[in-house]
Amino acid sequence: LAMHYTSDTTTAFSSVTHICRDVNYGWIIRYMHANGASMFFICLYMHVGRGLYYGSYTFLETWNIGVILLLTVMATAFMGYVLPWGQMSFW
Repeated sequence: LAMHYTSDTTTAFSSVTHICRDVNYGWIIRYMHANGASMFFICLYMHVGRGLYYGSYTFLETWNIGVILLLTVMATAFMGYVLPWGQMSFW
């Protein structure tokens, strides 16, 4: 997948089209990537919800490390998917 994608804003859409049409099973790779990322965040939110339900927030050190990890994951996703408007927004 990485061999076929170009991050240049002028050719990003063309490369995604190329992946979906010309690469073997490129269309399923695209959908699995998008749905896998969504499922990853759903699992993260369920994990936080489980911690809230069972009162794990009382373990302050562990809870704070988890909050830092969650914020780091969200910041990484923001930097990689939201900020480059002309790149992965086509994906």
